Amino acid sequence: MTIDVQKVQVEDVEALRKISIETFGDTFGAENNADDLEQYYQNAYNLKQLTSEIKNPNSLFFFAKQDDQLAGYLKVNINEAQSEKMESGTLEVERIYVRKEFKRLGIGSEMMQQAIEVAKENHKNKVWLGVWERNEAAKKFYQTKGFKQIGAHVFRLGDDLQRDLIMLKEL
Repeated sequence: MTIDVQKVQVEDVEALRKISIETFGDTFGAENNADDLEQYYQNAYNLKQLTSEIKNPNSLFFFAKQDDQLAGYLKVNINEAQSEKMESGTLEVERIYVRKEFKRLGIGSEMMQQAIEVAKENHKNKVWLGVWERNEAAKKFYQTKGFKQIGAHVFRLGDDLQRDLIMLKEL
């Protein structure tokens, strides 16, 4: 069983859109309003938006593949691409999602390691992320990776304002 992490290119935008909607829906669909989810998909995962994000030199996307099957993806941000104003030595893990049939196989850990490598390559000494306060599995995963809660912020899902916990790991 081989896990391969590869940088997403502009020509991968359709695959990125598909896995983004699939994994977000699998993760949050049961606990959220369908209209809010659809509004979020239209705003966050439209092809123009995703293409712009892929082309941004301060944002990087990676696909995780297991035995050549697309298993998950990662999005990290540095500098002004971060969704919150943070100090200069930080990298944001904005999205880290694994398809449900690939969970518990080490893919999330592999992608988190990729994020840490990008942070080090860019001379960042801290990694942070926001996680929905009701996503217990994700919170536990991040805690096992050394992340600690340092605050909270609002995440808009359609018309629903939700609370994300901000977690930080020092490298």
